[in-house]
Amino acid sequence: MEQLEKINFRCKPTFREGSSRSPRENFVRHHWVHRRRQEGKCKQCGKGFQQKFSFHSKEIVAISCSWCKLAFHNKVTCFMLHHIEEPCSLGAHAAVIVPPTWIIKVKKPQNSLKTSTRRKKRTSFKRKASKRGNDDNKGRPFVIKPISSPLMKPLLVFVNPKSGGNQGTKVLQMFMWYLNPRQVFDLSQEGPKDALELYRKVPNLRILACGGDGTVGWILSILDELQLTPQPPVAVLPLGTGNDLARTLNWGGGYTDEPVSKILCHVEDGTIVQLDRWNLQVERNPDLPQDELEDGSRKLPLNVFNNYFSLGFDAHVTLEFHESREANPEKFNSRFRNKMFYAGAAFSDFLQRSSRDLSKHVKVVCDGTDLTPKIQELKFQCIVFLNIPRYCAGTMPWGNPGDHRDFEPQRHDDGYIEVIGFTMASLAALQVGGHGERLHQCREVTLLTYKSIPMQVDGEPCRLAPSLIRISLRNQANMVQKSKRRTSMPLLNDPHSIPERLRIRVNRINLQEYEGLHYDKEKLREASIPLGIIVVRGDCDLETCRMYIDRLQEDLQSATSTTQRVHYQDQESSFPRVLSVQRLSPRWCFLDATSADRFYRIDRSQEHLHFVTEISQDEIFILDPELVMSQQGGTPPGMPDLVVEQASGISDRWNPTVRKRMLSDSGLGKISPHYEVADKQKDASQTYMLQSPVSSEDQALLQAVIAGDLLKFIECCKKGANLLIQGPDHGSLLHHAAKSGHGEIVKYILEHGPSELLDMTDSETGETALHKAACQRHRAICQLLVDAGASLRKTDSKGKTPRDRAQQAGDPDLASYLETRQNYQMVPHEDLETAV
Repeated sequence: MEQLEKINFRCKPTFREGSSRSPRENFVRHHWVHRRRQEGKCKQCGKGFQQKFSFHSKEIVAISCSWCKLAFHNKVTCFMLHHIEEPCSLGAHAAVIVPPTWIIKVKKPQNSLKTSTRRKKRTSFKRKASKRGNDDNKGRPFVIKPISSPLMKPLLVFVNPKSGGNQGTKVLQMFMWYLNPRQVFDLSQEGPKDALELYRKVPNLRILACGGDGTVGWILSILDELQLTPQPPVAVLPLGTGNDLARTLNWGGGYTDEPVSKILCHVEDGTIVQLDRWNLQVERNPDLPQDELEDGSRKLPLNVFNNYFSLGFDAHVTLEFHESREANPEKFNSRFRNKMFYAGAAFSDFLQRSSRDLSKHVKVVCDGTDLTPKIQELKFQCIVFLNIPRYCAGTMPWGNPGDHRDFEPQRHDDGYIEVIGFTMASLAALQVGGHGERLHQCREVTLLTYKSIPMQVDGEPCRLAPSLIRISLRNQANMVQKSKRRTSMPLLNDPHSIPERLRIRVNRINLQEYEGLHYDKEKLREASIPLGIIVVRGDCDLETCRMYIDRLQEDLQSATSTTQRVHYQDQESSFPRVLSVQRLSPRWCFLDATSADRFYRIDRSQEHLHFVTEISQDEIFILDPELVMSQQGGTPPGMPDLVVEQASGISDRWNPTVRKRMLSDSGLGKISPHYEVADKQKDASQTYMLQSPVSSEDQALLQAVIAGDLLKFIECCKKGANLLIQGPDHGSLLHHAAKSGHGEIVKYILEHGPSELLDMTDSETGETALHKAACQRHRAICQLLVDAGASLRKTDSKGKTPRDRAQQAGDPDLASYLETRQNYQMVPHEDLETAV
């Protein structure tokens, strides 16, 4: 600090003095600082900054504004004198930054000897009140006087440094660099109440909670207490362990190293949604006399829950962990060690079967319906009252009720709570995609317990004495849901510049080089291994892009196959052996290469939220943590590039003439000579019905589709099985594959089957394969079908389009995607042959 004072260095002004003599300025001036290391390019000349890597070098290479992040070379020709007094725009995140002109430092009141006695008496009460207020707000003598603007969305950031190891402290520093430090708050120093009271009159206020689900619940409870109108919406940066609420709102299961600038953009552009919040009222069990009440807590740790409330096996394991951590906190300083303790406690409790008699000691009544007989019949060992779709670090306990007509899809804003029962088997199956027994969807629950039972409320456990618990809807909180961004830095924020098709090279990086070189983009780019080339649509998201990269890997392993759509840039050169190329591990992830400073990992659970143009234009970098160092060395000399193309909406492969030639050349998709196919007209579309009994090959083909066995399916096709056969519910093979979510089989049928399968309807519901995929919320399969030319306007027997089915299934993102593609699909599929 002494050295900084000698050079008269001042931090950027975060507030303005409240003196009446100084006129209020409605703009912010640049705050220029000298920098010895600077990323990016000079605003004036457009050239990069040459870094001085010597530790003792004191040469200033750049002059940068700490607000808007503009940077110039430290030269007279680049940094002009007129830049010093220019007003600052606050940069790309001006909409979420609280300008220092809004924050006014209150001048301390001074006692005046000239004040009259009458005035002293008249203002004595007010002065006492103001003194109490100053005592309450000690250390924060500021007031906020905002300037209302519809474009402004000021953001308050609350960071819990205890969450996620050292991530919280790192995130706190980065947010202070990008924003006004007086809008970023450390929850380990003080709670959120004072900050929310200070900013309560700021219009269009938004909140970012950096921590676990407990941090979000803490902030929501303070908002309830302050009764702000309107209530500011809350976004989530997941730093905790479970992060189920963050997963529900598309913020992912944990923060990796996404740039803070992109996080701010997502918070600004996010959609405001509603989140149900539920009251928990606990009373003594009136059915038991006082002397029969067992020991245990008389109240729950929380009286409101946002995620779930459960009792039984899972709460018992959580309670053991909580009690052990309270007794020996020094043994629980590692996330890995904590998970190992959870696993050990769960296994121990499984052997002891401490929750086996849970069904005998509870009574559950939902909206007047007594569920106790069913609970006792199925002998549940855990009962969960679920508000959001996610539970236990990302599992889906409610499942997809599309096959169960008694229930609606689960939503977090419908005013209903889902009641689910678990046995030990169904709890174990959760981690592999299973679900519990769906019991009810209700608005009110009455729960009676007749012994002390472990319970947990949003992860906070206790052992509750026999009680009467009433669950009812409290209110709805405003939350920010992360949405897809169509504008991106590589395309210069111009949505009209999105190309129709992109030809992208895929490069592979191992974990050792990523950790060692991620701050040197050029060296990391040179160290990457070319994997091949994919051709995708310009509006392709990363979830679909992953599918084509996996397919590219398959083509590398079987490059000699003539039935796959693999093209070689050099037809004369012989293709070398590629069996030595290491396969991609299941844990590979995308890297964002568009940031100026470094590469960043993208959470796999958020791939459907990112477009491929947001991370690259001409090449993609993927991180494979299991890539062995010895496998590196780049592409062998003379090895041609493998190219995998994504199907477009109207292409030659759906031209009937070209299609017939492709099928005859490949020998696949042939109709068995034992069958005759009758061409029948139905609703202006062609539907093919088989006239002869199904052979053993066709039966095996149908069984392979139902089981999802791709190898068996291909083998049956090569033996001459018919791709036009129908299943037991009068649906085609494409219907079954789309409904079951077998993406590889869907791709194979689209490539080798006749085009009539696309819009073929089943005779029972009149649904196409796109209807089936939309009902089950299979986004990647929906995009495959749409790209292949499936009709988006075709309706089923109830008059519903695929977009309507997606909306009904509770997937607004998929419905929005289908609606957008429907607007661009100007040619109906019935006229496709003429159009081609």
